[in-house]
Amino acid sequence: MEPLTQYEVRPLDVLMLSILVLYLGFYLNRKIRLLSEYYIPPAVTGGLVCSAIVAVIYGVADLEISFDMQIRDVLLLVFFSTIGLSAKLRTLAAGGKALAILVAVAAVLLILQNSTGVLLATAFGAHPGYGLMGGSISFAGGHGTSIAWGSEAEAAGLEGAGAIGIAFATFGLIAGGLLGGPVARRLIQSNHLEPDPAAAAATAGTGPVTGDGRAGELFNILTAILVLAVCVALGDSVNRFLFDKGVLLPGFLTAMAVGIAITNLSDVFDFEIHPVTIGKFGEVALNLFLAMSLMSMQLWSLATAFGPILVVLMAQMLVITFVAVFVVFRVMGRDYDASVISAGFVGLGLGATPVAIANMDAVTSRFGPSPKAFLVVPLVGAFFVDILNAVIIKFFIGFMTF
Repeated sequence: MEPLTQYEVRPLDVLMLSILVLYLGFYLNRKIRLLSEYYIPPAVTGGLVCSAIVAVIYGVADLEISFDMQIRDVLLLVFFSTIGLSAKLRTLAAGGKALAILVAVAAVLLILQNSTGVLLATAFGAHPGYGLMGGSISFAGGHGTSIAWGSEAEAAGLEGAGAIGIAFATFGLIAGGLLGGPVARRLIQSNHLEPDPAAAAATAGTGPVTGDGRAGELFNILTAILVLAVCVALGDSVNRFLFDKGVLLPGFLTAMAVGIAITNLSDVFDFEIHPVTIGKFGEVALNLFLAMSLMSMQLWSLATAFGPILVVLMAQMLVITFVAVFVVFRVMGRDYDASVISAGFVGLGLGATPVAIANMDAVTSRFGPSPKAFLVVPLVGAFFVDILNAVIIKFFIGFMTF
């Protein structure tokens, strides 16, 4: 048997390919009515096609294609920096009640996810610890949490827990991107919802530009690049400092915190950061990040445990759909904002914060803006879910022996 040939795609080639993948996603979404009707993000459409092609090449030509993801990691920091730069303290205060409610609902979801995972693991005759890997560790936690807890579980004797967690996180990423749009579509159409006219008016256009319009646009772009670079660089410095002090935080969290500080200090010193330009940078970073994440999935590595994974995935999709439709939508006010938040909550609960944003972006690009959703959901995903998840996982571990 001939040895497997391996080929790694370089960072700049990954960037070029991810843009082509997005073009493919836009094209397929236009041509396939089902995709556009259910607001599937183009990055999900194109990324899945690309990963399927890579899997076919692996199976037919014995060629394993991998991707250098250095640029993707930077894009994640840029994206969360734009989230921080849009978080004015006065706006945060206005969304305080909705934020608190959604955090409480997120805690309920984490408990339901772990309960579902443990029950299914017991039904399959497996150790309950594998159920946690098929619960909030992988779905709400994503790949990073799966890797971290998988290492702990394997050290305690759960063989292959890390690989199982990554498999669940991968399928959850796909499901989160595919399910959020249809949930919002059902809620919007069945309740005849429309965006708030005031929100639509506030976000329409780019506002007046003084002097030469092209020069003003260039100035705004350069300012945005500078500010985003400061967020990423200073966030990394803060993260290193905290690491030396024994405090472990994800890099995107410190980048977002720096963005929050900068945007609120800019008001004090009367320094304008153009929100539309920042928003465009965030949109680009998000779509490229998601395209890179999905196109680089090694689907062949998930084939061996496909059956049990599919059962757990379907159960968790039912759980998140029930919570989004019958809990999140109602407690968030049963209005248009609530429907967009529900779509984001699906992405948050099954995949990751970027998936949640992509879901909401796909919905709002069709129906209209929802500033409340884009404020509350990223904050829940970035600040609170990981903290809640760690506490709830420890609680469940207290009832079992690893």
